[in-house]
Amino acid sequence: MPYRSLRDAVNDLERNNMLLRIREEVDPELLMAEIHRQVFEREGPAILFERVKGSPFQAVSNIYGTFKQTGFLFRHTLEQVKRVIELKKDPTSLLKKPGRYLGAPLTALSALPMRNWFGAPVTYGATSIDQLPQIKSWQMDGGAFITMPQVYTEDPDTPGNVMQSNLGMYRIQLSGNEYIPSEEIGLHYQLHRGIGVHHTKYKNSGKPFLCSIFVGGPPSHAFSAIMPMPEGLSELTFAGMLAGRRFRYTRTRDGLPGSSNATHLLSGDADFVITGEILPDVKKPEGPFGDHLGYYSLTHDFPVMRVHRVYHRKNPLWHFSVVGRPPMEDSSFGWLIHELVAPLTPQEFPGLKELHAVDAAGVHPLLLAIGHERYMPFRERKPEEILTIANRILGSGQTSLAKFLFIAASDDDPNLDTHDMPHFFRHLLERVDWTRDLHFQTRTTIDTLDYSGSGWNEGSKVVVACRGHQRRALKTELPANFDLPAGFSAPHFCLPGVLAVTAPAFQVVQTAREQAEDLCRWLEKLDLTHIPLILLTDDSRFTAAALNNFVWVAFTRANPSHDLYGVSAFTEYKHWGCRGPLVIDARKKPHHAPELEIDPSVKKQAETLLKSYTF
Repeated sequence: MPYRSLRDAVNDLERNNMLLRIREEVDPELLMAEIHRQVFEREGPAILFERVKGSPFQAVSNIYGTFKQTGFLFRHTLEQVKRVIELKKDPTSLLKKPGRYLGAPLTALSALPMRNWFGAPVTYGATSIDQLPQIKSWQMDGGAFITMPQVYTEDPDTPGNVMQSNLGMYRIQLSGNEYIPSEEIGLHYQLHRGIGVHHTKYKNSGKPFLCSIFVGGPPSHAFSAIMPMPEGLSELTFAGMLAGRRFRYTRTRDGLPGSSNATHLLSGDADFVITGEILPDVKKPEGPFGDHLGYYSLTHDFPVMRVHRVYHRKNPLWHFSVVGRPPMEDSSFGWLIHELVAPLTPQEFPGLKELHAVDAAGVHPLLLAIGHERYMPFRERKPEEILTIANRILGSGQTSLAKFLFIAASDDDPNLDTHDMPHFFRHLLERVDWTRDLHFQTRTTIDTLDYSGSGWNEGSKVVVACRGHQRRALKTELPANFDLPAGFSAPHFCLPGVLAVTAPAFQVVQTAREQAEDLCRWLEKLDLTHIPLILLTDDSRFTAAALNNFVWVAFTRANPSHDLYGVSAFTEYKHWGCRGPLVIDARKKPHHAPELEIDPSVKKQAETLLKSYTF
């Protein structure tokens, strides 16, 4: 049976031993988040907090805590939704395999949003912002945040048309900073978001920019807010397909003058809905917020929403998550997206076989890709078509925010897999030619949450496009005469051919640049053929201790145009390369955002509380 509510889903998890009930009253100030982190790290179940300090409402988190649990929630609908997406990729599949796809069109049509004309569960009661669970996840967070919001807006050109609406997951600050308590909340959205298009149109239209924020509802609703939709498929229809139950909604005219034709849309099955109006030309400081790169996104001015009303259903559950250095609960979203949209990859990016946004590196900092090479099969194998594919990736939607893109050719190894990162890096580093295969974009946009660049949303990109025969054998041995200049120490291998060294702390840009260049000159005297990549780090032992540490340190702390150096580097007709190892300066810089750290006392509190529970 389809889940009619979040409570239905939680009860189902409990029946199948996938739920932990926390019966003690728990403080939403840091402690709830730390309990969540500790349960997640142990691959534990969903967590139901029965008593939240300062709020009359229960809260639930970690329902997507493992891939297995996420698959369980969507076990009845996932395969059919895959078929709808496959059919969208190739409509002729219906004729080729009617037995497999015959029900797919009906699945999509039967999932169209449905209006409830006579009320909805979410209109059962009303509350205020200050009564909601005020969950603060990290010490420096600017206040309490909604971390699983579904933010709904409509196009001013087509008001009331739910099929042309936008549903996105943009974090919401409930308290703190300069917001008027219970009257104003902060709305944070980034580049390439659908709500931004609506915001621009409303500013030019003079109409009130109405917004509804849903929390909870069937588990598919939160996922639909982050799902990259195939063209022509609305988030609300997708939510209905994945839920196996149509997205139900109703409308209200909260806070609007009697002469207005505008209405707020309420998700009928949500646990909570906050209605309001995004104020024109008003911004207030939002943040800091401990984010999914493992650092704080700092305080910046963002739009403000004036709250009209807060609705809730009977016995609602406040749905939240905790983000931080990946992997975290939201990693399951990436897994599920890959499960669903992998068939669309060649359609979206012609010639692309596979694309992996590396979760452990914070998603946008690092993409791994495999592409087909078909241009000149009779010539020397070198990167050609995969460069075209790389440009398409960096020119499309969310993937345009990538900072490092490593792309290899499928004809070099038909079994290459971007999700097998050790094999992928070995393959690439055995073949890469640093004199030819580095391609930079400078002074461009990067992820709003990435502070490694030259300014907010500003930074650079590099494509490493690799094709051809094996050039070197990678090793995890240092040359017999290997040594380092003063200030550099502790060489440790992260992977075969990838060496991390501890470098002096980065303090002044010019001095740090001289340090890196001096190291490169020092290394010219050594035979480092089998070590094509070297990292400058603050702690080489930590960087080399795990694959996730390597990708996190290397690619979240480097701005390609500023932080890539090379042994025997050269510039020829504006093309930069190096004849020896590539050197990435992955040290923390003064302009970087602070790294997330857990309060030891809160950690101890959570450990003590969880000792009385078995899971």
